[in-house]
Amino acid sequence: MALTFILLIVGFVALILGANWLVDGATSIGIRAKLSPLIIGLTIVALGTSLPELMVNVFSCIKGSSGIAIGNIIGSNTMNILLILGVAAMIYPIDVSRISIRRDIPAGFLATLAITLMANDFYVGNNKTINWVEGIVLLVLAVLYFWLTIVKSDKKVETETEITQIPLPWGKTILLLIGGIGGLYLGGELVSKNAQIIALKLGMSESLVGLTIVATATSLPELITSIIAAFKKNSAIAIGNVLGSNIINIFVVLGISSLIMPLKFDPLMNDQLYILFAANTLMLLFVFTGKGRKLSRFEGVLMFLGFAAFLWYSVANA
Repeated sequence: MALTFILLIVGFVALILGANWLVDGATSIGIRAKLSPLIIGLTIVALGTSLPELMVNVFSCIKGSSGIAIGNIIGSNTMNILLILGVAAMIYPIDVSRISIRRDIPAGFLATLAITLMANDFYVGNNKTINWVEGIVLLVLAVLYFWLTIVKSDKKVETETEITQIPLPWGKTILLLIGGIGGLYLGGELVSKNAQIIALKLGMSESLVGLTIVATATSLPELITSIIAAFKKNSAIAIGNVLGSNIINIFVVLGISSLIMPLKFDPLMNDQLYILFAANTLMLLFVFTGKGRKLSRFEGVLMFLGFAAFLWYSVANA
């Protein structure tokens, strides 16, 4: 059992390092392409920080552990909003751009609504699963979101924050991309395999392991990225990273996962989906209260306490 936990930790470290290297390399390419900070946060950084979730889900589905896959996404998205945005706002108040309010926050609500209906057999199929047809729908929504983000973006709004970073040399960029992919592959294999072993040995459901242990670990890249952005007073990266990651987690990660195997949904997880809806609503409420469109330090504290309550409720109910 001790070796299992050690390998799990090694897997998490490999995931975080791999994601960090890949994000650095991809961000360098984004800077060369003269993308705005918000678009970099919503696409390159968000996609990079969602790679741990993707790799864990892919390997979990290959091993037949769809409970870990669904729990991982629900837990990660809830943690992204309540914990990561909460901690970032506690460090420095987060300004929310008009484009995020019009496009990204509604897209997050739509993504959460989509998987809630799919998991409860509202669309296609039965037996509480998200099947390959619904997975294709999620991926189509992902393409539409990226198109709206990049092609139909409001250039005036999204270039309010100028890019001051200098792109890395091409040689280093390529090495970072290759090293990042290797780290993510190794980490995904180790985490999915050992999380499944822990669930069996401790008598925990795979959904609970995914919701708590795996989700917390795979969300570390988002947490680190947003904290660093908050210390640098870069609200665009902090909020873009979280909103983009949540949308990608559902549309892309769950979409790809359901193509590998039907994702069986535990009806008891509906409570966690309702909490995720509440977290999205709370974030939107805080944006429109107080002075300006921002998340204040006090609101950050409330969000952090909300995450603690979510974690306690999930474990206690299990």
